[in-house]
Amino acid sequence: MRPKVAVLKTSPETVMEDYGRLMRMAGYEESLGDSARICLQADISWDLWYPACSTTPWQLEGVLKALADDGRAVDSIVSAGDCPGSAGGGRGLMNNGLAAAAGKYGLSFSRGGDDPAERVRHEPGVELRALADVFGDGGLSIPGTLMGSSLILMPTLKTHALTMTSGAVRSAAAGLLDGHCPAAQGSMHEVLVDLLAIRQELHAGLFAVMDGTFCGDGPGPRALMPYEKDYIIAGSDLVAVDAVAARMMGFDPMGIGYIRMAHERGLGCGEIAGIDVEGADIREVDFHFQGPSGAQPHGGLGRPFKKLTGMPPAGGKLATRAYFDYFWYPWVGWPRLSRMAETKWGQMLQGYLPEGAGLESQGPGKSPLIAAAAAALLGMGAFRRVMSLARGEG
Repeated sequence: MRPKVAVLKTSPETVMEDYGRLMRMAGYEESLGDSARICLQADISWDLWYPACSTTPWQLEGVLKALADDGRAVDSIVSAGDCPGSAGGGRGLMNNGLAAAAGKYGLSFSRGGDDPAERVRHEPGVELRALADVFGDGGLSIPGTLMGSSLILMPTLKTHALTMTSGAVRSAAAGLLDGHCPAAQGSMHEVLVDLLAIRQELHAGLFAVMDGTFCGDGPGPRALMPYEKDYIIAGSDLVAVDAVAARMMGFDPMGIGYIRMAHERGLGCGEIAGIDVEGADIREVDFHFQGPSGAQPHGGLGRPFKKLTGMPPAGGKLATRAYFDYFWYPWVGWPRLSRMAETKWGQMLQGYLPEGAGLESQGPGKSPLIAAAAAALLGMGAFRRVMSLARGEG
């Protein structure tokens, strides 16, 4: 059967109803089946707000409204991070307006199986081609609440430094990779496909609802150039959803590693000619995105940090946070997001941000003294490394 992907143009005035129309057009009820448990996964690639980086609050609220209107109950909502330490806990949920969106329906985010006692070991029945190198023997520990549930993923439309595009398939992987993202970077396309196969084993149904009201081009998931595009996309074939999104960005879907590999393994359809696209006519849509470049780091500074300073890669997590939170966000990102904050979607965002989570407190509020201290520490480490190499100590 040919997969179906729904695409709609939307606006702040109609987005809540549009999400319901989109999901029904894409056949979400058939995808989820009669599962007694429906879980939602929000993606938080940064615990600060940045356009196109993380699940939008109107995306979450639109999905919740559609489910409530159709009499479907939500069992749990979890968050997953695209980079180490990025999910941000309660801070990320508040700063991205997601806690407020869930609260409108009397819901809150669950821990997502962080407690080891809540996790179970899954031995995949499918052939794994890269995952064993990351997880050892190929088995992995997952939240027990996910087993047998129907899962709705909520990615955003953006490019990515490691995989060209980031969407439904990467969202499916983010919830399982946990802290293994750095180890998977050398074979990320293959790992994404393996994790997609495992997701299809774990769940009674899978469905993706992608937000493209804000879209991002560049070395994502964080160092993006944001654009206002007003599209939303949905479908049960995660590969097909990503293929349609890639086509709209201006890329050949089958030229993207994980889409081609998943298509060849029969995990979804990556060829646009084989997908029924309903709703908006995308034949002439082309965002002319350039994709990632090597000019800026994307959020994994562990290896460069070790090479520069000689210190353990774990220090790279601190270096990553210092760079993006105290350098990139206030000096590079802030002018970009400030322009987006003045758009109709940026104005809508303000209604989801509680006191203490306003954009001013997230961005320029970062202290220059803290940034200077982080730079000094990094400089000292680099100097020690250079002197060590000069003395022939390794």
